[in-house]
Amino acid sequence: MGKPAERIIKSNGINLNIVEQGEGPLVVLCHGFPESSYSWRHQIEALAAAGFHAVAPDMRGYGKSDKPEAIDQYTILHLVGDLVGLLDGLEASTAVLVGHDWGAGVVWQAARLRPDRFRAMVNLSVPYRPRSPARPTSLMPQTADAQFYQLYFQEPGVAEAEFEKDPRLTLGAMLYGGSGEGVAAIRAMGAASGRPAGVGMVPRSGGWLPPSAPPLPSWLSDAELEVYAGEFARSGFRGPLNYYRNIDRNWELTAAFDGVKVTVPALYIAGDHDMVVAFPGAAEQIANMKQLVPQLRDVQMLPGCGHWTQQERPAEVSRAVIAFLHSLD
Repeated sequence: MGKPAERIIKSNGINLNIVEQGEGPLVVLCHGFPESSYSWRHQIEALAAAGFHAVAPDMRGYGKSDKPEAIDQYTILHLVGDLVGLLDGLEASTAVLVGHDWGAGVVWQAARLRPDRFRAMVNLSVPYRPRSPARPTSLMPQTADAQFYQLYFQEPGVAEAEFEKDPRLTLGAMLYGGSGEGVAAIRAMGAASGRPAGVGMVPRSGGWLPPSAPPLPSWLSDAELEVYAGEFARSGFRGPLNYYRNIDRNWELTAAFDGVKVTVPALYIAGDHDMVVAFPGAAEQIANMKQLVPQLRDVQMLPGCGHWTQQERPAEVSRAVIAFLHSLD
């Protein structure tokens, strides 16, 4: 079976770094924010052992892949185009996609727009969301004292300055804060104070990060955190944050596809402590998802699991993905 290997694939006018292992039907694993192909380290080996060709790219703007400077080079059409180009570079006619967080958003659209290339899909954390009635940023919560984190990300340079000051603190805080353990601790503090914390809200003064590093979650080693911190110390946060700066532009670009359903077989997995699942409207989106994803096979909720699904519950996620892949044959 060999070990995971890295190489560069030319796709959609840029270079994408991929980590791959195994032989057999192609499975492409798309990471989210703030991660990299490394977030799939457990699934790559499991998929290869199960007889699949697992390929995890560093998505555009991340890791060792190219990082275009212009904000408008990170639209959903660029990101879907990168996946189509990746298949072409691998000389594969079709693939099954697996996505998490931003990667899940890309996978939903890739499967919706190109079912001829992406024959099935598994998404973690982010449910399928129909097009909003207005520009998404206009609907995001904000108060005099705080704003939704995606609004905080909009002004170029602001979040970069905070996050790049100490990448290890940034990654440690995000990976702990979004984990099942971190969310449980935040909920306990909110209950003790009588003031539940707003989901994903950033104070208008002081930024997002805590003043000191939180503990490591049980599923993340110090060495693994160092890998993440090293990736972002080298590549920075501009490319990843540019995904968020295209949210309204994506809303405009996808108007022509409003009402088009996701027609390929699909599986959805999330943790019941995931902050995305706690967003306003998310429970209804999950409950009604089959109306827009008619071949949705199952919705699996993992008790006590937070946002970092495939890292917090690697064995469970790998088993579910492999069982789904076998069910397609």
